[in-house]
Amino acid sequence: MGDRGISRLRDVAGLSVNRDRLASATHEEILKGETTDIYFVKTRDVLAAGGMLDTPVVAEIFTRKPGIFAGLSEMLRLLEGQDLEIYSLQEGDAFDSREVLVRVHGSYGSFGMLETVYLGMLASSTAWATAARECVDAAEGKPVLCFGARHVHPAVAPVMEKVAVTVGGCKAASCILGAKLAGMEPSGTVPHAAILIAGDTVKLAKLYDGTLSSEEPRLVLVDTFKDETEEALRVAKALEGRLSGVRLDTPGERGGVTPELVKELRWRLDKAGFPDVSIVASGGLNPDRIRVLSKAGVDSFGVGSYISNPSPMDMTMDIKEVDGVPIAKRGRLPGIMNSPRLKRVL
Repeated sequence: MGDRGISRLRDVAGLSVNRDRLASATHEEILKGETTDIYFVKTRDVLAAGGMLDTPVVAEIFTRKPGIFAGLSEMLRLLEGQDLEIYSLQEGDAFDSREVLVRVHGSYGSFGMLETVYLGMLASSTAWATAARECVDAAEGKPVLCFGARHVHPAVAPVMEKVAVTVGGCKAASCILGAKLAGMEPSGTVPHAAILIAGDTVKLAKLYDGTLSSEEPRLVLVDTFKDETEEALRVAKALEGRLSGVRLDTPGERGGVTPELVKELRWRLDKAGFPDVSIVASGGLNPDRIRVLSKAGVDSFGVGSYISNPSPMDMTMDIKEVDGVPIAKRGRLPGIMNSPRLKRVL
């Protein structure tokens, strides 16, 4: 494994960790192998003792559910510098259940110990990308914004939001670092807390309008104190044509954001002379709700937990050749699978 910090069990025994810190791994700790599973380190010692650590193998990675592939760039960064040939789908490619996503050729000692790490990268990123794409497809061209950072550990929030934008197709992200990594500026309005402190939505809207640059969209929550349609009209009139949109985030305790509410709001805004004020919906959205609310008149969607906490996309890596000989565990087919979509990436 070159100059990585963990190569043998003795390296693990000698690893000293300061527990007075945030528990998330640093980039250096990940690259040094400190987040892998111990049994892969034991495997290195055992194979090295038998003179088999550098045995050439071919390994294939797949998952049991269809989805949108992501996480390859991080896997390649993790394995750079190793003498490997890697073939893969491209990030953003749709794939079928059990389709080969990545194939690795090389000595087992050059990549086997980090299996936990790159499978975790692929599993999380693919799940985020798949969930984001489902929302984007449901919106049928209307913008979907990723607001999921608050639902995951901050160590991975930027990865999640970057993937949601660059692979999943979301138009924007609220997490500062995630948006910057995706090559854009973060997007979002102010929370209910600001309106509650101000004591009135119109008062806060005027402060918002007078404080931010002219390039910043004037998007205001309208579900804090009064009826949503009443509040929207008050804000629209107060900002005198500068209001770009209103956001509905009505809690489930009051029925949530419903198609009927959206239709009424759109009707009242149009009748009052504000047809250009858009309607943004957020709060527990999923693809089914996005479709319904889109038909009702919502113009864009802020999605949080559906993207950030999707169904797991477990990744499996199988050894399919050892020293040129096809092989597999029982229940799996030995030898390289026919996977014409794979392209060499390393």
